[in-house]
Amino acid sequence: MISENLVSLRKEIPENVTLVAVSKTKPIEALEEAYRAGQRHFGENKVQELVAKYEKLPKDINWHLIGHLQTNKVKYVAPFVHLIHAVDSEKLLIEIDKQAHKNNRIIDVLLQFHIAQEDTKFGLSMGECKLLLKNSTSFLNTRIIGVMGMASFVDDEDQIRNEFKTLRNIFNELKSQYFGDAPYFSTISMGMSGDYSLAIEEGSTMVRVGSAIFGTR
Repeated sequence: MISENLVSLRKEIPENVTLVAVSKTKPIEALEEAYRAGQRHFGENKVQELVAKYEKLPKDINWHLIGHLQTNKVKYVAPFVHLIHAVDSEKLLIEIDKQAHKNNRIIDVLLQFHIAQEDTKFGLSMGECKLLLKNSTSFLNTRIIGVMGMASFVDDEDQIRNEFKTLRNIFNELKSQYFGDAPYFSTISMGMSGDYSLAIEEGSTMVRVGSAIFGTR
């Protein structure tokens, strides 16, 4: 079933859009099946689970940390993580940079923005982001490659589409003001199992899909 789901998803998702298989809570066997079907990008939201799976699975997997990351947990993923999706404070970025330096790595990150109308704890405002970017030249071991956001969990397609448009506009503004000379600043991570088609229409270059691959939790 997992292999079939991946085949049908790849028919829908354009080649320029990265498919991250959200494998949180899923057993190793499910990830192995997805891996055998050619999937190489996997997303986890808990550090402990991510580390355990990294140790047991092939080393050519690109691991994405997609959940909220506490500063005291950064050191556990810094040696191997491919992309950290949810940088929502300067404090967190400082710690990632510090741990990346210790591991002699440059770690790619996304800035998370609060685009949903629902109350959520995490995500930068544009003002907070600009303050962070003002100081970002001191970060030598992190590379900001784009933005991430989650739409409201509602049935209103217009609302979801408008929230995705908001994130794309944020990306465009940051690109023109801060990253015009940085070709690596190219990622808009938005869209999940229920709304990835809308997200892609609105400019997403990376979708995080769990239940449409692995089935409902």
